[in-house]
Amino acid sequence: MCRIGAVKSKKPVHPSTALRLMLPQQEGHDNSGFAMVMQDLSGVFSLYKDKPLLSMACTKQGARLVEDYMSAKNFVKMAEWLPVPNKQPNLDIQAMPYYIFRNYDYPEHYDDTESREALLLDTRLALRKILTESNQGYVYSFWPDVLTLKEIGDPRDIATYFRLWDDNGTLLSKNIIVQCRQNTNYKIVRYAAHPFFLQGYTLCANGENTFYTKNKEFQKNLHRGYIGFESDSQNFLYTLHYVLHELKWSIPYYKHVITPLPFAEIAEREDKDILLSIRQSLAHLEINGPNTIIAGLPDGRMMTCCDSKKLRPVAVGGDDTTIAISSEVCGINEILPDRNMEKDIYPNEREVVVIDNDLKVMRWKQ
Repeated sequence: MCRIGAVKSKKPVHPSTALRLMLPQQEGHDNSGFAMVMQDLSGVFSLYKDKPLLSMACTKQGARLVEDYMSAKNFVKMAEWLPVPNKQPNLDIQAMPYYIFRNYDYPEHYDDTESREALLLDTRLALRKILTESNQGYVYSFWPDVLTLKEIGDPRDIATYFRLWDDNGTLLSKNIIVQCRQNTNYKIVRYAAHPFFLQGYTLCANGENTFYTKNKEFQKNLHRGYIGFESDSQNFLYTLHYVLHELKWSIPYYKHVITPLPFAEIAEREDKDILLSIRQSLAHLEINGPNTIIAGLPDGRMMTCCDSKKLRPVAVGGDDTTIAISSEVCGINEILPDRNMEKDIYPNEREVVVIDNDLKVMRWKQ
């Protein structure tokens, strides 16, 4: 079983906040890894929010391969942050030689949003292919105002290695989605660690998707960005991206796709024709099994929802400045002990909870 969490704040927060959210839930994860996606960045990246940020871990040769590719494609390096690791003895971390977080300016002639989105996706896929074939590293995201870090080992030691306990103002963001576990149901590879990212969409999951094979076979022909499938939880991200980005449907329909209502209930609804069409055309995107997801959207909103039987827990709580989503409420208690706990939300199996950028919480019933 996994544990997942997220922090959304009006004021930029440090990764240590997300770590403190997760560590009280230690019994629910196995200290095999740590991964986070930060969105709406401040600190060292505050001056480059409109420039795509490349997040990668690699060898020296891998760094050279990436630099050669980016130069050949006319990307211009704007800024770079290279973490200085704290190499204490006996840390439980399978560290890569280099961690690079680098802002680029777009090549000329990429002026509109659609062409830039396609360019950034295709560039990330090309870099992933180069690094995978040469076995020289990993590229996790290439997107404006987004940083991704994934590592294998004990979350506490990983945080020590990257100095994430030091609230020194270097790394700050208003949105952080995090998980403290590697993908131990399958082969441990860094790409399999939650959260997953694609074109501004971030998602992590707690649980299993027993329709993984059905989802995978359908998704891999839907979009060039739906690759890897190192984890059954990647299906959730690809379906979210497909429903919201490709089909341009609203968030409630995502829930209807992954956990459709029974036919008897659909028959009694005014929107039955739409819901029946969804069931007929996107049946292979339905998920099954115990799971809860937390997702971040390109516009900064966050959302959470559960499986159709609510077999995995999740809680939402906060105050006027910060809202947290967590598998267990003890994590929220750790970082927001003075909130009004009577306002906490425990989403049920038929709803989607969305937090907007003003921290307004919306609950949409299926």
